[in-house]
Amino acid sequence: MGNRTKVLILGAAGRDFHNFNVFFKNKPEYEVVGFTAAQIPNIEGRIYPASLSGDLYPNGIPIYSEDELEELIEKFDIDECVLSYSDLSYETVMHLGSRVLKAGAKFSMLGSRQTMLVSSKPVISITAVRTGCGKSQTTRAVVKLLREMGKKVVSVRHPMPYGNLEEQKVQRFATIEDLHRYRCTIEEMEEYEPHISMGSVIYAGVDYEAILREAEKEAEIIVWDGGNNDMPFYKPNLSIVVVDPLRPGHEITYYPGEVNFRMADVIVINKIDSAYPEDVEYVLENIRLYNPKAKVIFAASAIIAENPEIIQGKRVLAIEDGPTLTHGEMSIGAGVVASRRFGAKELVDPRPFLVGSLVETFEKYPDIGSLLPAMGYGEQQMKDLEATINRTDCDAVVIGTPINLSRFIRINKPYTRVFYELAEIGKPNLKEILTDFLKNL
Repeated sequence: MGNRTKVLILGAAGRDFHNFNVFFKNKPEYEVVGFTAAQIPNIEGRIYPASLSGDLYPNGIPIYSEDELEELIEKFDIDECVLSYSDLSYETVMHLGSRVLKAGAKFSMLGSRQTMLVSSKPVISITAVRTGCGKSQTTRAVVKLLREMGKKVVSVRHPMPYGNLEEQKVQRFATIEDLHRYRCTIEEMEEYEPHISMGSVIYAGVDYEAILREAEKEAEIIVWDGGNNDMPFYKPNLSIVVVDPLRPGHEITYYPGEVNFRMADVIVINKIDSAYPEDVEYVLENIRLYNPKAKVIFAASAIIAENPEIIQGKRVLAIEDGPTLTHGEMSIGAGVVASRRFGAKELVDPRPFLVGSLVETFEKYPDIGSLLPAMGYGEQQMKDLEATINRTDCDAVVIGTPINLSRFIRINKPYTRVFYELAEIGKPNLKEILTDFLKNL
């Protein structure tokens, strides 16, 4: 076992575990000394369990804070640091690289050939160039169309293993009760519940080889439902990538979003109803420059308010998807759009009313503005979210998240949910593209 290359995997509880499982786990020439954690709170301090680590790691693998990066490289004499998380600006990537290089280690990334598993069933991947582009609604649209075409579809979601990793090895969600059985956080429910509501099955977890083999047993077609702007874990037969003209240029300046952008068979330019025409044209020019063979679909995010009368003329608190506002760097979401569209008198700033961990969230992401991210990575954050909502001086609450927060958070003022679905504009459209795809299988 001598002269093993000592590796530190830089991650955020998702891609990092996958990279370990498919590339490092059973290779005696490597010694993975630890993972580091960023983006997601309360990940560090845990152990990647021995039951998932393989024979080379009988004690499991510790997870540290990325803040300790230089100290860890020196303490363990690390040879190589492998970047294994997503939605990072190129500037951030190279700041990380510079820290690693200065400390004396090699800075590297793994490619698609080393990390994409091959399925026995056709795979359609839906990914994006940034968090918050509209992946989820695009995935739902694809699943719905495939089912209408008579296909048995199973979705597999990018990992969100925030709980007990051993228990989360393979998770199958088909009912609301499954969400409770796995003790899902808000962040997990936001992704899984919409699939359940449309009568679809979705898998997630930690071991994506084992997940794939289970999904293959009940699927004719597997749909990869991506997270952040990460690359798919499964080799796609059709790659659909969503871009956002509200953030023009991000498709070529964020890691690994540009990888998705370049590999796309189909590019969906979403939110064109909200974007400036010149920004849409800028994105189109980048498609012509970086991926001219891709088919382009134009789309909007159709906003539907459950009870619009609750919004009109009121001082409202808009609640949005957490990651979209934090590392996704968006300052607007479905809740804000609906509030403006349905005549809110004012968007109330929640910052004077923040409780607990939400204070830290706004300190870390000061550009969030006058809206509230639905942070819910654990029980305490969910309690802090409830307390903040109920302390906020407003007339009503507009819930722009994909789930019904009121099912597990008590809201002491009138509220309405906001839904958003993909609305394609013109042709080609997803139905045409999927029809051609199925013909060629």
